[in-house]
Amino acid sequence: MARYKDAKCKLCRREGMKLFLKGAKCNTEKCPFTKRPYSPGVHGKRQSKPSYYSLQLREKQKAKRLYGVLERQFRRFFSLAHKAKGATGGILIQVLERRLDNVIYRSLFALSRSEARQIVRHGFVFLGQKRMNIPSYLVEEGQTIHIKGGDNILKNIRQNIDENSKERSVSPWLSVDKNDLKIEIVRLPERGDVTLPINEQLIVELYSK
Repeated sequence: MARYKDAKCKLCRREGMKLFLKGAKCNTEKCPFTKRPYSPGVHGKRQSKPSYYSLQLREKQKAKRLYGVLERQFRRFFSLAHKAKGATGGILIQVLERRLDNVIYRSLFALSRSEARQIVRHGFVFLGQKRMNIPSYLVEEGQTIHIKGGDNILKNIRQNIDENSKERSVSPWLSVDKNDLKIEIVRLPERGDVTLPINEQLIVELYSK
């Protein structure tokens, strides 16, 4: 499976904002974006007026990197959103939010989406009674998710919950039992539930060319 292997903090610098790809480190003084808030490379400090196409491209790249997906998978999600009834951009964000790894992250069980993806891939996530190890699986309303594993993994997840609770809260479309490490999908996410600074209309315009 293809995945990004370069330095993740370069992605934040390229997009000109914190994408919180390194979890707790992003909130400390050690965050590379805090030290160098400009694009990587020898010409990173140069400022020029971006074209409209550049704005569209950067918005797409930002969304991909926030959710940790590569181009082929992102295009598949856009295709699903485009075929559905309603505003394509809003449905695209909804589809991305419904990814299983994102649900684990939104439930505060992981410090970052990459850590949430590891939890899923290592087989600690159960959908009902069935083990689910596909991070891109799209959850449905009414489904219940459990975390099961050894004492160490359960201890780490509870520590993550305590750490995450200082900075963010559980998404309103999820019901989380922090003691039993259980998640219930109360409803599907809406665009208003997502506070990420993404202009999805620019993404729709880019793919509609």
